[in-house]
Amino acid sequence: MRTRPETPADRPAAPAVTATVLGPTVDHQTRCVHYRTELDVVAIRFKCCGEFYPCHLCHEETADHDAAVWPPEDQGTHAILCGVCGGTMSIRDYLDADGCASCRAPFNPGCRLHKHLYFG
Repeated sequence: MRTRPETPADRPAAPAVTATVLGPTVDHQTRCVHYRTELDVVAIRFKCCGEFYPCHLCHEETADHDAAVWPPEDQGTHAILCGVCGGTMSIRDYLDADGCASCRAPFNPGCRLHKHLYFG
């Protein structure tokens, strides 16, 4: 019998994210009004303020300061929050991964197009 691949919708509901995620989120998995596909389940801790936001646009619209890019020497910092399981990842691990190291939830590959807005 052939089965279809598991999708995030097949997984049990994740507990609420324990970290505070700022900006206009639309659900408990960190999706926002700008990016809300099934795969948009990360929030990024911004270097400038240490706060988690779902995306650069959320930060731009709601923070009272300009964003700062994480320098290469800080790639060991756990600045990525998985909205599915609430686990964190280092910047280095996130940049090398296609999904969460803890729960295996896939991340949006299109996010790579914006990495220069977050990481140096």
